[in-house]
Amino acid sequence: MKRDDDFIRELLFEIEESNDPYLIADLVLSPSPEDLKRHMHAKWLSDAGLFLEENDGVFRLTNQGHDYLAAIRDDVIWSKTKAAASSAGGVGLGIMKDIAVAYVKQELSTRLGLQI
Repeated sequence: MKRDDDFIRELLFEIEESNDPYLIADLVLSPSPEDLKRHMHAKWLSDAGLFLEENDGVFRLTNQGHDYLAAIRDDVIWSKTKAAASSAGGVGLGIMKDIAVAYVKQELSTRLGLQI
């Protein structure tokens, strides 16, 4: 299964918007393809040590996860981030966050004249 960065973004937004601070993505016998995809992407986010923290199949969004969502919330920033990652032949999640933050800083500099 390939990592799907758009699915990761959707999953993080889902967690953020939920009234429950936890995402249950426990792996059961014979999971549906969607459940398996959800579980694996949550595991990969946890493995990265950046955006989710896991405790027995229960995940919570970390502070860095909230920061990443703030950086990729805007659809234009997200499109630019994906395009930059793709032009590099693909990058890890940490670099995806760095690219998104760089575009946010660029946008703030352009709109507000802030040098960050």
